[in-house]
Amino acid sequence: MTHEFPPPSSDKAQLEESGVLSPRFDDKGLVTTVVTDARDGMLLMVAHMNAEALALTLETGIAHFWSRSRASLWKKGEASGNVLMVREMRVDCDQDALWLKVEVDGAGATCHTGRRSCFYRIVEVADGQPTLRKAGN
Repeated sequence: MTHEFPPPSSDKAQLEESGVLSPRFDDKGLVTTVVTDARDGMLLMVAHMNAEALALTLETGIAHFWSRSRASLWKKGEASGNVLMVREMRVDCDQDALWLKVEVDGAGATCHTGRRSCFYRIVEVADGQPTLRKAGN
């Protein structure tokens, strides 16, 4: 599969209503990607894709991302076995964000900490100061 996607249309109606996938990558060549569990909708993670990661995801049905910290392509679950099998991909109205609905193979953990979700802490404010509390999942 090609790593080239058509440039986003400057015509807002065309961008929002056409059947053409033309992601609006940011100045670093990335598009934000939200990942949820296809079965129950739980938010699992947020990552980024470049054109190559998006093309590989579309081609294989397995989620690939661009690791900003490692500056490299990343097949989620390659080391852990917790591969993200894409069941549905959506794009937002102006094509600058993606939403993957996935099933997690392996042990079902998505977070590198071994948790199901990367969102395992709740932000609370106590005495005017933000604090973190672990969530029940």
